[in-house]
Amino acid sequence: MYARRRRAYFLLMGGCLVLFVSAWAFVRLWSVPVAVGMCVVAMVIPPVAAVVANRRGPEDRWWDDPSGDPKSDEWWDELDDKKRRR
Repeated sequence: MYARRRRAYFLLMGGCLVLFVSAWAFVRLWSVPVAVGMCVVAMVIPPVAAVVANRRGPEDRWWDDPSGDPKSDEWWDELDDKKRRR
């Protein structure tokens, strides 16, 4: 799961770099408004890439991880009707 999120992050960020570099390397020679539009699209990609990289899937069981506080873990296990293996 982690590898899939990491791959998606690097693809999005790679696309961002390609848009930005190509906009000012050669697209600006034909059309400055298109180059600016490409930069605006490239500006939106990094926050989306961060969300994609930090998203947890349905198979990620982060809520079952112990918190480190034995009393709190015992209380949550009691609420969930679960016996934690020690």
